[in-house]
Amino acid sequence: MGAYINKGNAGFTGYTNGEYVDKTMMIAYINSTLNTANRLTCVTRPRRFGKSMAANMLCAYYDKSCDSSALFDRFAIAKDASYKEHLNKYPVIYVDVTNFTTKYQGHDDIIDILQTRVMADIRKAYPSVDYDDDSDLMDILCAISSHTGEKFIIIIDEWDALCRELADRPAIMNGYVNLLRRMFKSGDTPIVFAGVYMTGILPIKKYGTQSALNDFRECSMTNPGAMGGFLGFNDEDVRTLAMKHGMDFEEMKRWYDGYEMDTFDWRADIPEKKKTSIYNPNSVMTAIRERHCDNYWALTEAFESLQQYIDCDYDGVRNTLDKLIRGEAVRINVLRFGNDISSVSDNDELFTLLIHFGYLSYDRNERVAVLPNQEIREEFVEALRGSRSHKELSELVRQSDRLLDSLWMMDGETVAQGVEFIHNHKVAPNFYNNEQALRSVVRMAFLGAIDYYIEIQELPSGKGYADLVFIPRRNSRKPILVIELKWDEPVNTAIDKIRERDYPEVLRPFSDNILLVGVSYDKDTKRHTCKIEQVTKE
Repeated sequence: MGAYINKGNAGFTGYTNGEYVDKTMMIAYINSTLNTANRLTCVTRPRRFGKSMAANMLCAYYDKSCDSSALFDRFAIAKDASYKEHLNKYPVIYVDVTNFTTKYQGHDDIIDILQTRVMADIRKAYPSVDYDDDSDLMDILCAISSHTGEKFIIIIDEWDALCRELADRPAIMNGYVNLLRRMFKSGDTPIVFAGVYMTGILPIKKYGTQSALNDFRECSMTNPGAMGGFLGFNDEDVRTLAMKHGMDFEEMKRWYDGYEMDTFDWRADIPEKKKTSIYNPNSVMTAIRERHCDNYWALTEAFESLQQYIDCDYDGVRNTLDKLIRGEAVRINVLRFGNDISSVSDNDELFTLLIHFGYLSYDRNERVAVLPNQEIREEFVEALRGSRSHKELSELVRQSDRLLDSLWMMDGETVAQGVEFIHNHKVAPNFYNNEQALRSVVRMAFLGAIDYYIEIQELPSGKGYADLVFIPRRNSRKPILVIELKWDEPVNTAIDKIRERDYPEVLRPFSDNILLVGVSYDKDTKRHTCKIEQVTKE
């Protein structure tokens, strides 16, 4: 077994020995591209979205140095017509670029080191092939193909790790791009490679308006293409896992869903696109292991990077952040982004980068981005709490923390004053005219509640819907909050409505510690009132 060639199937076997969600039909799609003009594929997704699992799966399937039939016969791919045709039929080169960025980050010759180590391993696997002394990696692969008649499958995992981690060293970047061009933008490419599969977080860097490797079919967070449903879990996957492990599917959906993508049957002559929910697999599986939905994103992401980008002070960033934390969709021009982390210079490029990092979900048809779920919303709120550039938003979050303390102390007057301040300073005049505006204000006022509660809008009781309900997290001693909103009606009617519709009874299985909160706005006086009552045990 080699370090970069003939790695076998051990990597994928490790995934299938645990709780594996079958994504092997990706193989059928990649099979359809082999030895065609579409042989070059680049799939980009955020961290922990299953990229490395898929790369190891392809390595195990194609690698001729092992027999993977027992491994794959139990999965969906075994029923596909292409299954036997390509199973373990190719020499496979597998390179994880993060291994080099981790070990050789400080070396100016990191590209030479990468190429030299891969060449040495390949030469060892083909000792009978003659090479010129000045051969580079592509020369060696051409010589092997000419000598053996074989074509390679090459898999490059985290192809953009160098671009992300060494973005401030242009000489290394140019050397790396030239290496990739040498292999994948050459007349010898179809002679040497049956297929190429790259993964990363960022799409391929653009030079001017063109990609440096524009022969690749790119499947990204902004343009998922035919690969949209193959990385990440869908509703069916998560529902099955939830049932198996006694988890609440709707709760998991609220926490981890939100990355809607257009998917389609790539084999259809006229494929029909449909919206498919995509979940972060790492967060879902961690919730399954812990038997509890929570924010697991922070365990794998560098929070400092989100803080760094949110603190950018380009024109429009503050307004975009304001809309996002309200739950609104924001229009983003993703075409402006050059797929280069070092060249972000405006609002559109910044938020396109956050889409690729998984902090936003992008609707390609409407060309808008939103915060996808509870988990990511928590990350944004925490980043805003410590923001140095957007002091007004930072103060809003801290004021929300103070309002929560006032609410827990049942100080309705202070809560009303805080809501009124936010209503007067945070709501656009054209939105300042109905109960929906009031709902937006109250949600803004209690942004800090995300640290303690799960928010539910319009909780059904059998007799109607509660406007806002905050359920304490597991092991929390905080009270349940039932909030009813009234526009141009006395605040007492809000409390009366909560009691009439038996909202507390619906919530008693969670806790007997319940606060009823009525918030009302008088459009003539432009004043807010708040009344808070505690539900007593019967």
